Amino acid sequence: MKADPKGVLTGVHFLDGDHAACEGALAAGCRFVAGYPITPSTEVVERFAARIPTVGGVFIQMEDEIAAMAAVIGASIAGVKSLTATSGPGMSLKLENLGFACITETPCVIVNVQRGGPSTGLPTGPSQSDIMQARWGAHGDHPCIAVTPSTVREQFTETVRAFNLSEKYRMPVIVLTDEIIGHMREAVDIPEKGALPVFDRLSPVAPPESYKPYDSSAGDVPPMADFGEGYRFHITGLNHDETGFPTNAGSVTEKEEKRMQRKIDANYDDIVKVEEYRCDDAEVIVFAIGSTARSAKEAVDTARKNGIRLGLMKPLTIWPFPDKHIEKYHGKIKGMLVAEMNLGQMTGEVQRASAMKFSVKSLFRIDSEPITPSQIVSEAENVI
Repeated sequence: MKADPKGVLTGVHFLDGDHAACEGALAAGCRFVAGYPITPSTEVVERFAARIPTVGGVFIQMEDEIAAMAAVIGASIAGVKSLTATSGPGMSLKLENLGFACITETPCVIVNVQRGGPSTGLPTGPSQSDIMQARWGAHGDHPCIAVTPSTVREQFTETVRAFNLSEKYRMPVIVLTDEIIGHMREAVDIPEKGALPVFDRLSPVAPPESYKPYDSSAGDVPPMADFGEGYRFHITGLNHDETGFPTNAGSVTEKEEKRMQRKIDANYDDIVKVEEYRCDDAEVIVFAIGSTARSAKEAVDTARKNGIRLGLMKPLTIWPFPDKHIEKYHGKIKGMLVAEMNLGQMTGEVQRASAMKFSVKSLFRIDSEPITPSQIVSEAENVI
């Protein structure tokens, strides 16, 4: 167990998920964090308050979640990899500024440690009820990337990946975890610096006098200059053209919005990450994320002992939705069981991707308790 000269940890550490998110962000090069305490994500920013100064970064506690999101966007525009963390109602407050980050194509990472809701709901209880909020919470059409770790180790690696995706595709990325993963402690083997890929945003090659912040002539992801390095450019939450200035030309706004969506749609294979467990000969596949996927993996092994050919599909990217991974099972399985701690936010998407080629059943739980392996085994028998 050790730290490199700049304070980034390496070696084996016993961490909870919230602390692992902090360490993953630091390993990815995050050097600015703005936040506001809220259960069960407070430990993320609490860790940053102590750790980020050791790598030359800055943590600031803002007056509320709205201001925290604004500060993160500003820091990113100035060229610093930035993060904020929250839960439940705090995420709701961040959404207006998240929409601003979407339309301005500003890289940043938002960690949402999900808890029961709606409103202030069950602050200390686990939930997976912010899945649709992550995709559609900010109004208007916009692309979305959300990653979904299910172990403390993945909380570390997926936070690193969230920063890489954010920088590569020039957009905000959500780390959608839950209270169980956030407060669970596991051993995390943090690799040496350089072992994990770290991606930095594409810088412009054009001189300052000819730079256009949304010039997509070289590809769907425009290079991004940093405020303060000699480039002058306009940023607005209004629909804009390639210069960044507002426009009312419908043809221009349509082109720009389609470009932003295309940079995600055209890169499904690079963005979407899914793990499968014992699916090769499965009759029924459990579709589960986060802490529920942990129960599902044990359920698969139990069901197999009982003669039920059960498998697990565990998305580590929930947005974009893993349609292609589901489509490959058309006509090959009897059904999918969607296990989720909400009232069906993933089920409808799985049904859509199934194209009615197999049955889709649901297992919901919203009583602040985790879905158990025995519940999953029992429901899987009903699918067959």
